[in-house]
This record gives sequence, C-alpha cells and structure tokens, in this order.
Amino acid sequence: MLEQLKKETLEANLELVRRGLVLYTFGNASGIDRASGLVVIKPSGVDYDVLKSDDMVVTNLDGEIVQGKLRPSSDLKTHLALYKAFPGIGAVVHTHSEHATAWAQAGRDIPALGTTHADYFHGPVPCTRELTDDEVNGDYVLNTATAIIERFDGIDPIAVPAALVAGHAPFAWGKNPHDAAHNAVVLEAVAKMAFMTVLLNSQCGVSKTLLDRHYFRKHGASATYGQK
Repeated sequence: MLEQLKKETLEANLELVRRGLVLYTFGNASGIDRASGLVVIKPSGVDYDVLKSDDMVVTNLDGEIVQGKLRPSSDLKTHLALYKAFPGIGAVVHTHSEHATAWAQAGRDIPALGTTHADYFHGPVPCTRELTDDEVNGDYVLNTATAIIERFDGIDPIAVPAALVAGHAPFAWGKNPHDAAHNAVVLEAVAKMAFMTVLLNSQCGVSKTLLDRHYFRKHGASATYGQK
C-alpha cells in the first residue's frame, strides 16, 4: 500500500539526518496521498539508522492506523490537522534544527532580510503565540497545529511553507516529501543567516520590490529560474 509514498517519506526523513537537522530520533516527516486521504508517517522513536520504508505507518486523516505494526510519530495529530487546513500541501516535516528552533524559543518571526530568504519564503516565517496551560495539558499535539493554523490567518501557506511554534521548534511543508524536507533545510540556513544578520544590524530588511523579484522568479506562472 502506497509503496512509492513510503519510499519518498523514508527518504525525506533520512535527508533530515544527512543535513544535520535532527539528533537521534528527533523529528519526523510525513506525506499524504490526497486521492485516498491516507498519510504515511515515520514511526515514533525508531532510530534512523535502522529505519526502512516498511516501517512507515499509514493512517487515515482521523489518525486511525490503516497499515503498519509500529506506533506512528507522536506528532501525528499536528501533521493531520495541517493537511486538513492546508489542502495544497503534500508533505509535512518537523525538526528541532538549531537556528530555527532558537527563533521559535525566542518567540520571534524570522524576518525577510535578503534574497536567500525571498527565494523560498514570500515574507517573514511566522512564529505562533505560546500555548496556554490548558492547551499544553489538553490535546497538546493537536493544539500545536491549531496555533499554527491560527497564525496563518491571512498568510498563504504555499508562499510561506514553514512555521515556528513558540517555545518549541519549526514545522515545514511542501508539495511532496522531498520538497518539504528541502524547505526545512533551507529554513535552517535562512534562520542561521538571519541570526547573524540581526547581530550585525538589527535595523535591516529586504525591500518589498526585491522580495517579490526573487520569490516570483522561482514561483508562480511567470517563474524564470531553472529549466523548462
């Protein structure tokens, strides 16, 4: 069942390790087959060194296991809620990458400071509000998604394919598992550059004109970057 998506989701998880975005069993990636409404996600707490495509867990959008012998990631409810809220996405990635997590722990958006950021994110990468005590003590994982979805009111999740959860860490997404992992890797690079830039000059920022120029050369109907 969904063998290709399992392979793609496994590869996305392993890419996070290769790029240094996760330690030990931190982090997870998932992908969704929109036609069937089924999600493939990394199993909880399984070491990446032994992870195989057959270990991937298949669930429906209600979180019920359809296939797999292992427990799905503990972040499953966050992934599922994002798939429901953002119908244009095909995969979700969660990491605790150092620099993006630092911005999340500080409760700060990552500002758009230059063209590297603009190539991938059409505006600041938003940080959520802090969860309330009741939200943390209640359905914490689902409430994490609720805070992300709230924060994206008025923001296109396709144009800004990532969020920071205050006090926690980043989530990123994309059209497929490879794309989501790619966005998570770029997010970490952008977060690191932003940190250093703000230390050097806290009053800087990229102009709307330059932001638009770089974002739309890679995205949308008029994109000119790369080969046809």
